[in-house]
Amino acid sequence: MFGRALGAKRGGPLDQDKTQDAPARRRAPDLTAGPIGSTMLMFMLPVLGSNLVQSLNGSANAFWVSHVLGEAALTATTNANQILFLMLGAIFGMAMASNIMIGQAVGARDGALIRRVVGTCTAVFIVISLSVGLLGAALTPAILDAMRTPADARADAIAYLRVIFAALPFIYFFTFVMMAQRGLGDARTPFVFAVAQVALDIVLNPLLIMGLGPFPQLGIAGSATSTLVSQTLVLAAMLIHLYRRGSPLVIRPSEARALIPDLTVVRAMLFKGAPMGLQMIMVNLAAVAMISAVNRFGSQTAAAYGASWQLWSYIQMPSMALGVAVTAMAAQNIGADRMDRVEKVARVGVLYALALTLGPTLVILATQRWVLQLFLPAGSPSIDIAVHMNLVMIWTFAFFGVAFVLASVVRAAGVAWVPLLFMFIAYWVVRTPFAYGMMPWLGADAVWLSFPLGSMTMLIMALAYYRWGPWRSSRMIATAPPPDSP
Repeated sequence: MFGRALGAKRGGPLDQDKTQDAPARRRAPDLTAGPIGSTMLMFMLPVLGSNLVQSLNGSANAFWVSHVLGEAALTATTNANQILFLMLGAIFGMAMASNIMIGQAVGARDGALIRRVVGTCTAVFIVISLSVGLLGAALTPAILDAMRTPADARADAIAYLRVIFAALPFIYFFTFVMMAQRGLGDARTPFVFAVAQVALDIVLNPLLIMGLGPFPQLGIAGSATSTLVSQTLVLAAMLIHLYRRGSPLVIRPSEARALIPDLTVVRAMLFKGAPMGLQMIMVNLAAVAMISAVNRFGSQTAAAYGASWQLWSYIQMPSMALGVAVTAMAAQNIGADRMDRVEKVARVGVLYALALTLGPTLVILATQRWVLQLFLPAGSPSIDIAVHMNLVMIWTFAFFGVAFVLASVVRAAGVAWVPLLFMFIAYWVVRTPFAYGMMPWLGADAVWLSFPLGSMTMLIMALAYYRWGPWRSSRMIATAPPPDSP
């Protein structure tokens, strides 16, 4: 999918494409020079903006579903969205592996590797996204039954999730293109198109749920249909924009051979990307296990959990955005053999994670009774359940933020199995067994207490490995040294 290589000089412009129909290549941002704190902040802000508008989109969807269709419908979308997150985790590892390979290649100025990575990933993503979408649609009822979805929410969850699976190929490829641009060092273009996608989704959501004007009344399926339409249209617009702009993230007719998979890149995607994908799958399976536990306490507790989930997404957003920025910066500096800057990237990222996570936490604790009424009817018993839940577990996201930043640095070097092991221990040896094991004595509090316990466990292991582990000598894939390196 890439055109021509990067320039020979560090920070130099992209080479001109040798085909006559291709415009000049744009300059790739250089994350291996300049101040780290401000560079990280400026890279993080568009990513944070993208995450923010996506969360606002989820909140808007939850608002319309809960207020028009009721608490059972909100429970249905909460259950279905956990499956969506699980399916996104299945592809996340390969997207992250390609992102890191692109970043390391940019740092090393290895244009040939960039072309191989993106061409291979494009072909693989198309095949896998279509396969997962078809398989998921067929298995939707069985998946929801395994989650113990409440009976009053099951029919709505099936209708919603089947449309989401139809949208999944477009969601997958949209995610890949966004991450590939960030691997190049460009966080602004993905932000612009994320805003466009969310704006279109928010506009279409009530129109398709309630059947306003010329739009059909689809009920809960209308919320999912708005996602399908917005993802498809904006993905097409983004690809057209990148082509016209002369971005290296473009397949041109003369470059169709780039879609033939390169086995070296495929192996790196599988062996390095698989554990990263398994991490996301593990996280989402743990979330499914948690919501399955919450469902045992009925629709009111499940609705409280779903509403609180909307608030938690805003607390996690800074850490998730920092992780993207840290990965891109660390990968380019590792490719350029600037380990001194990698260490500084980690330190600045941790400080940002603490500051940007604790701030939203305090705001939500102070305003949650009013904010929860955006997702739950006024006077609903679910509000009191959600308030108690947040007081117990909301602090877990500060632990998560620091651990996530450190894991992002380690993954940028190509080390993926160790963070996977840490996550397995935190979620499946500590958190989930505690929640289910203590439920007979503590009730729902066992679930809420399990979150900070698991996150603290992961933080301790991440700190120890960052300090003493051998990750600094690892690489995702062999790259040519930068032309100006000794």
